[in-house]
Order: sequence, then C-alpha cells, then structure tokens
Amino acid sequence: MTTAHPSSPPDTFARDRLPPAKQWPELRFDLPELQYPARLNAAAELLDRAVAEGDGRRPAIWMPVDGQPMVATYAQLQHRVNRIAQVLVEDFGLVPGNRVLLRGPNNAMMAACWLAVIKAGLIAVATMPLLRAKELKQMIDKAQITHALCSQPLWQEIATCTNPNSEHYAPTLKRIGYFDDGEGGSIEELVSFKSGEFTAVDTAADDVALIAFTSGTTGEPKGTVHFHRDIIAMCDCFPRSCLKPTKTDIFCGTPPIAFTFGLGGMLAFPMRARASTVLVEKLSPDLLLQTIARFKATICFTAPTFYRQMAMLASKENPQHNPQYKLASLKKCVSAGEALPDATRQQFKAATGIEIIDGIGATEMMHIFISHTPQTVRRGATGKPIPGYQAQVQDANGKECPPGTVGKLAVKGPTGCRYLDDPRQASYVRKGWNLTGDAYMMDADGYFFYQARTDDMIISAGYNIAGPEVESCLLTHEAVAECGVIGLADEERGQIVKAFVVLKAGYYGNQAMTKTLQDYVKKAVAPYKYPRKIEYVESLPRTETGKLQRFRLRQQAAA
Repeated sequence: MTTAHPSSPPDTFARDRLPPAKQWPELRFDLPELQYPARLNAAAELLDRAVAEGDGRRPAIWMPVDGQPMVATYAQLQHRVNRIAQVLVEDFGLVPGNRVLLRGPNNAMMAACWLAVIKAGLIAVATMPLLRAKELKQMIDKAQITHALCSQPLWQEIATCTNPNSEHYAPTLKRIGYFDDGEGGSIEELVSFKSGEFTAVDTAADDVALIAFTSGTTGEPKGTVHFHRDIIAMCDCFPRSCLKPTKTDIFCGTPPIAFTFGLGGMLAFPMRARASTVLVEKLSPDLLLQTIARFKATICFTAPTFYRQMAMLASKENPQHNPQYKLASLKKCVSAGEALPDATRQQFKAATGIEIIDGIGATEMMHIFISHTPQTVRRGATGKPIPGYQAQVQDANGKECPPGTVGKLAVKGPTGCRYLDDPRQASYVRKGWNLTGDAYMMDADGYFFYQARTDDMIISAGYNIAGPEVESCLLTHEAVAECGVIGLADEERGQIVKAFVVLKAGYYGNQAMTKTLQDYVKKAVAPYKYPRKIEYVESLPRTETGKLQRFRLRQQAAA
C-alpha cells in the first residue's frame, strides 16, 4: 500500500503563515455532528468510507460522453484517485503540506485530482479556468506552489508562468502535469502504470487541506486557508439542515469546483450524502436545462442570473419554449454567489413550481451560513442562520443592532476566516466574529435581508470582481489617463462593472474606443471582469489628498 513518504518531514509553509491565534474567529462546534475526531482526512471521509460501508457500486460522477450519460461509481472513482495520489507521491515526490495548483473545468478528472491531492495530505489550490497568467502568478507566488495539475486545453496561461522571459514568470513552479490529454507523459499515461493501492495520509482534522483564493478590494488575492474538518463541516451544516439530500439524489449545476460554492454543491455535498453529481465542462442556461432533463437531476446549484434565464426558457408561455425541457425530476434548487432578487425567485417558481433555496456564504467561511428550506421562505429575505452558525447585524463599534437596523453582517460557527500571511485578517475578524463585508438588516422574526456590499467588491453573475484591479488594468492602456470602476445595479446580473474613464489628449470616447478598452481588459485579466459600460468624463472626483471617491461615482451613476 502506497502512502506519502513517511520519512520525509511535512511541509509546514501554510501552517507557519496562518494568522496569530488572537486574530482567529471564535470557532464553535455546538452540534453533535460537528464533533470530529482529532485525526481526519477529508478525502478518506468522503470517498474511502463510502466504499468501505458498501456504497462502492453506487454512481458517484455522471458525465456526458458523445452525448450519452456515462457514470463512474464510488469504487471506480476511488481507484482513479488512488492512482493519481501515487503519481503525486512516487513520480512528483510530493510530501504532506506541499501545495498543488489545480486548473481544470468541471469534469471527472478535475474532481479526481482534487480528491487525490487531499488524500495524499497535500494542499489543493484550485483555480478557475477563466483566470489569466497574471492572476495565476499571484496565487503561485503567494502560496509558493511548486507543482500543478492542469487540463491540457487550459495549458497556455499556466505555461506562461514557467517562462523566465515572461513578466508573469513564477519561479517556484517547477512541474506541470497535464490531464485530459492523450499524449505521452500525461497524467492519464502515468496513472496507467500504478496499482491503485494508496492509503490516505493520516492527517489531523486541523491540518491545512486547501487554500481558496478570493480577490480583495485592491485586486491582490487573499488566500483563505481551510482545514480537513472544514470541508466536512460545510457538508454537515447547510446540506443537513436545508438541502437534506439522499443517496438517490443527482446534483448538477454551474459553479466551478474552484469556487467553494462549487466545491460543495458539485462534489463534496453529493459525496457526503452518497449521492451522485453531473459534471459538465461548459453550461449555458439552455444546456443546463437539457442536462437536468437528460440526467434526471434532482438538485441544481447555480447563480440568480442563470435561474432568471432558465425561467424564461422553461416557461410554456415563452415562444422559444423547448418541449425537451422535461424538469419533472428536479426537486430542489440552490442559489448563492450574489443576492437573489425576489422577482427572479417568483419568475422561476411560476415557470417550474420550485421555490429556490437562497443562501449567503463566503470563501472565508467555506460555504453557506444563512439560508432556509423551501417551506420557510420569507419574500425578500436570505433566511436565518443555519444550525451550527450564529449571525447578527452590528454597528460600526461591533455592537449588535436592534431589528430593522442596517449594519454589518457578522457570523461565527465551525468554519471561519484564516488568511494566508495577510494583514487583512485583522479587518475581517473582529472580537471573534467574521465580518463578511455585507450590509444586512434583520427583522423581528430573525430573518436576514441583504442590503448591499460594504466595500468596493463588485458581485456580477456570481463572480467577485475587485474594482481597483480593473482600474489598474485600464490604466495600462495608452489611451487612458485616469479611471474609476464601480458596480452598477443590473436586474439580470445583480451588478455589472462600469468604468469612468478620462482619456488622454488625442483620443476620443466613442463606440470604437469602448470596444478597444473592453477587449483590452478581456485579454489581460479574466474576461468576466471587463467593464460592460464605459462612461467618458473630463475628471474624476477625488479628496484633497488625491484619493478617488468611488462613492461619488456611484451617486453619479445612480443619478
């Protein structure tokens, strides 16, 4: 039985760079199901235990192959995970605590690679397919990543980080293993020589299992550190109390596994319930409806933008309604990533008869901590704190606000914020509470109502976008003298990115210039961050010290 090199000392990089204990949030494990043993490996708990307890023949991952549903059982998935873990240990020479960057779409190999990294006691750093070399370099440098597993079609951006002549060169990255690739030396070829016998590393429940990166208001990524027990805790809170899945459920949806929202909904939640999940690499609202019908999915995870478009397509009153959208199997739908407009909830319910389960979570908190069941919905509200979590609305001094007062959302529970070597930890955690950056109001019955973001983060179609990062990108264009970026309210996407641009002399703010700047941003950073609206102005509002007053831009946009 292969295991990680027992004679090699573990890599303590991540643990050494956790914030000091006094800056940690208060962690609470009040529920019986949250009483975890001191030794715990999340992959062994999700996968090996399922096989050991007799569920090896149950379907684990569904995938479309040549248009037809194909499935991998829990036993087959375990064998693939074990062989990948053997490659990581025997061929790559990795030891517990080493960080491994994962870059791939939602497919069976991406899921297996993630599980293999966790099982081998390594630290997973999953990244979204849309990220560019600049953003990947920031993560690689911050987490001091030496190895990566990458889907071959996504090779170009990560390969740039290994080029010493590139401005995005990341010197610590030494080796990339490619999957979804039939060429020699691919992960698929390497695993073909392995036995499939691998014993999960005996990790502590509070050993670091993953680093999930999220953008800050400055655009500099923050690495949120989560332990093995955090992965299991997210499975034992929201799903147990609100979603209540069973072994016969089939999950599907759009959030990438690189998002903690997607990691839960598309992989960890179904595995914890011994259910199955449908992993499809690219989904539009139309294709998601087709996927639900084809695989007879029962639970769907996606963002409000998708639900709104799906409702229009699924409505029988829509002239474009496709009779192939047979949604009889669909029972529960979960929305998160951005605030769910009540109009979208009602539109989807009218089209499908399903009451969407709304929720708010955060990368720092791992997953959803305020939600509801379909039976306890209150119009306009996100819900109540789920069992295992506490939440309150606080004023600027950290004092709890009375019902009906808008203030800062503060949360505590079995998971919480631990930034990797980042001074912003002191801003997120105050007096043991996690301050999520959201403004909320709580009514007299304990329901929480979202109001707005309290910082400059823009949330568009479920993506977090830092306005200053887009500004920095625009400012590198030869035509731009100054710029300011804000989030503009949008009925369909929640918010869109709007840029106020001051052009240099000799340049003109017309449609051609707008397209040029939009294309420029798309090529430099993840395409979803580009400004969908650009307004050309003579000057930008600033303080006496020269600081950009974004709140005035928001006022101007609203007017």
